[in-house]
Amino acid sequence: MLPKKKQLAVLVTLALSGAHIHAQEATDEQTSETEAQNMEVIEVSGFRGSLNKSLMEKRTSVNSKESIVAQDIGKFPDLNIAESIQRVPGVAISREGGEGRQITLRGLSPSFTRTTLNGMEVPASTDGTDSGGGVNGGRGFDFNIFASELFNRVDIQKSPTASMEEGGIAGTVDLYSAKPFDYDGFKFVSSLQGGYNSITEETDPRAAFMISNRFADDKVGVLFSAAFSERTVRQEGFGTVRWTTPVRDGGGIFSDTSDTVVNGTPDVGNCEFQGESVDPINCLWTPRLPRPDYFGNDQERTGFTGSIQWAATDNFTLTLDGLVSKLDNTRTMYNFFHMFRSTFSEITPTSITVHPNGKQVLAGSYDGIKSRIESRLQESTTDFSQFVISGEWFIGENIKLDMMAGTAESNARSEQYRYNMTLLEETSYGFDFSNNINAPQLTYGYDVNDASNYNLSDGRLRATDVLRENDTVKFDATYLGDEVTIKAGFAYNDRVVTYSEEQINGFPDQDSAVGFAEMMPVDDFGSGFDGPLDPFLVADFDAINSQLLDVVWTPRSAQSWQVGEETSAAYIEMDTSYEIGDMLLRANYGVRYVKTTTTSEGFIQGETVQIENDYNNFLPAVNLALEATDDVVVRLGLTQSMTRPSLNSLNPGNPSFDYINGSVSVGNPFLDPFTSDNVDFGVEWYFDDEALLAATVFYKDIDNWIVRASEERLVDSAYYDFIDNDAQFDPVIALDPRTIPYEHSSPINAEDRSVSGYELIYQQPLSFLPGLFENMGIVSNYTHVNADDIEGMSETSYNFTVYYETDQYGARVSVNKRDDYLTDFTGSNGNVAHGTTGPTQVDFSSFYNVNDELTLTFEVINLTDEYERLFTTGDGSLDLVREYNHTGRQFFLGARYTM
Repeated sequence: MLPKKKQLAVLVTLALSGAHIHAQEATDEQTSETEAQNMEVIEVSGFRGSLNKSLMEKRTSVNSKESIVAQDIGKFPDLNIAESIQRVPGVAISREGGEGRQITLRGLSPSFTRTTLNGMEVPASTDGTDSGGGVNGGRGFDFNIFASELFNRVDIQKSPTASMEEGGIAGTVDLYSAKPFDYDGFKFVSSLQGGYNSITEETDPRAAFMISNRFADDKVGVLFSAAFSERTVRQEGFGTVRWTTPVRDGGGIFSDTSDTVVNGTPDVGNCEFQGESVDPINCLWTPRLPRPDYFGNDQERTGFTGSIQWAATDNFTLTLDGLVSKLDNTRTMYNFFHMFRSTFSEITPTSITVHPNGKQVLAGSYDGIKSRIESRLQESTTDFSQFVISGEWFIGENIKLDMMAGTAESNARSEQYRYNMTLLEETSYGFDFSNNINAPQLTYGYDVNDASNYNLSDGRLRATDVLRENDTVKFDATYLGDEVTIKAGFAYNDRVVTYSEEQINGFPDQDSAVGFAEMMPVDDFGSGFDGPLDPFLVADFDAINSQLLDVVWTPRSAQSWQVGEETSAAYIEMDTSYEIGDMLLRANYGVRYVKTTTTSEGFIQGETVQIENDYNNFLPAVNLALEATDDVVVRLGLTQSMTRPSLNSLNPGNPSFDYINGSVSVGNPFLDPFTSDNVDFGVEWYFDDEALLAATVFYKDIDNWIVRASEERLVDSAYYDFIDNDAQFDPVIALDPRTIPYEHSSPINAEDRSVSGYELIYQQPLSFLPGLFENMGIVSNYTHVNADDIEGMSETSYNFTVYYETDQYGARVSVNKRDDYLTDFTGSNGNVAHGTTGPTQVDFSSFYNVNDELTLTFEVINLTDEYERLFTTGDGSLDLVREYNHTGRQFFLGARYTM
């Protein structure tokens, strides 16, 4: 009888390899089945079954890896892929409209994580609010484009191997949709849910189904699945669009402070403006654009997958996979702000209360304030498609060939109709944060809901398109020896990202908003908010669009760009094992070579400028897994990885030249990629059935970190013709860019940085407890990350799930928490940094099996109605609210039918 650890490897291979057994597997099938019969098999289903399969995937992997496996056909543990991934140690997510959008892995931003679908790297861009980054034109993957019902497994690869495609220093997320050979024969599953939001008080449908079957003596399989959902969400709250002070904002100091009533004592040191001492009030932090906020989202998401598999012979299988998804979102945004920006010289503070910290205004009343109501209608659509054909061919007993060719496209477009209603006269205004530091009481000196008090002007009508196209061809050859497996392959990728903007010109400003305004079309605005919120007057989109708007989109060429990226990679790796006394060491060695060629295009004076660049990288990888005992696995990963520069930083277009002083602000198409030396060391103790206690430490030494800075270098020759034709260039007085280095303000490879940390995991079914408690279980993990000046990094995060599950019914509560994190270090408006308060997300899920075919479900997302809170840091020591809003609780009641 095999040792326990070898038995487990045999069992996992049989359980997870799929129903179709190829020639190499067939030669050992009878022996393997006999060995597997000699050990007890734990057969569980539901959430606990998903955990068990994921645990086996992790245990048998050579590299550091986490997996999430569907609980049942078409039933992922969460309604959103990102929500499921966030429960993996080391992962934190950002949300858009209360739904997971992007992930941060081990402290590194979304652009450092690579995402594949059915073995091919894929792009995905969706739209968001300004604070969420708008339309995603970077390398980060937007997971909210997909319904979770379309997938049956996700792997998170934290330590790379040579056979994995390069690009993700943080790691790689591998998504897998279902295939007909995953199942024995005919399968059908359908689900229907109704979702209810506690703020909108509307019910939204969510439906999915999958049908799969095998024909022709199981040689042909066909699978089709579809998912549809609607989602109506409102974000309601208060915002400031950062805080500022008169001396830092650049618009002058307060008009007159001689009669200002000051409660409290400013503690700002020597307050100076233009070298002269001024009233300390001018150094107190004040909300820049205090405003009630409303974000309404009406979302519709559809997705389809199809898979055809053909086992042409016992040794050759051909698979065609397709996935199509569409996300439509209509976002209505209203905010009503009073302006403390660049106009302080026109403002007179009449009374202020200083915060106990002495640095910010807690409450204040002012004269000479300008007011504006901003209304935005944002129509966004993302169309995603991927088609992959792959083949697996066993040549004899020891050689296997794998081939894959695929194409994927993500096309995201957002049209934004923004209108401003500006108060005709300056007014008095006051705010008071005394009772709620996140949402103040507001006072106005006029009838804020009288349309005759406003004009209608400054229509900003813009559209953004991000088209991302990927084509991939891969070929792999594997030698399956008794003692060693050798694998070699080649991969070619052609990626193109096109970013373009358009605008509607000639909006006719109106002297009065009468006839083009209406009360906010939400009669219960702010009713469930933690603070005072009152409805206000907004633009009437229908009236404006029908009477004033001529929709003719004109390209904004200067803001548009395209980056093409061709990569050619070759690799070789070896898997083997060594017996060291009573221990078994599983090893993976390999090296990957990749050549990258970029073609960056932008616009100058309406003409195209194009610059090419290329670079080569060798990426070795060693992954070791020592089965120290039957229950303990010790892992070590020594690898090198890379992440290519952000796409918009490569844009060579729209430069800003100062020919007299010899300077230029422009992108940098010659950037080198980030490269990282990685160490992963982990100990995993599988101390009981379905149980794990594990600790992993990791370290990443990252070279070529990209920052925006200044450096002297000659202007690239690609710009010479444009400079010669520039009316602003006078060769008599200008510095010659051909011979004299210019000061370039651009992204550069300037720094080295490191990221280190550790992850802890505890997972166990509590079957040792008496009575009903034996059906309980715990899944938990904790992550700590150390790094300097890394955007989006939370120092600590944890996940905790407690579940109760029987064959007939079950429930679980999951808590996800991450620390505050900084989102940028720009120092805009005088602030040292911007950040986000770490949320605590609590979710609930339950089921009841009426019979073998019918299951009833009830789920609650954001059970505690967690608020989103953004902040700025002022001088670096403050926590000043930037946005404070909530999206409410989401309730889902549904049913699943399986046959």
